[in-house]
Amino acid sequence: MKKFSEFKAPKKFIVFKRWDQLDESDEPEVVIFFAKPDVLAGLFNLANFDEIEEGVIAPFGSGCSSIVMHPYIERKNDPLRCVIGMFDISARPYVYSDIQTFAVPITKFTRMVENIQVSFLITPTWGKIRKRIIQS
Repeated sequence: MKKFSEFKAPKKFIVFKRWDQLDESDEPEVVIFFAKPDVLAGLFNLANFDEIEEGVIAPFGSGCSSIVMHPYIERKNDPLRCVIGMFDISARPYVYSDIQTFAVPITKFTRMVENIQVSFLITPTWGKIRKRIIQS
């Protein structure tokens, strides 16, 4: 922990909102998914779709650091990277056993959305996985 970069919160509070609760005045900086393995696989592949270097990291740290600190820091890095998290043993009892987090800086998320129509998400293979996601 002593080797972690110092992190100072940019404001007194961090506001978490569901995507469907955002309004036009909101300016999200990070998008956080609580995802099952099939969804996580899709997000992982989409995050790496237009990257030469690895577009996803899984740094050691608390559950909070994986959804707040690391993705917030990543939004200023080049290349932008997403963060798989919720590996913290002290945080695991508070999420379902088949859930991990996937946090994305908003500018990276925008690129991911723009790539959907030309990515693997339009393939028959993903169609099979999508059907399995919908049925679960």
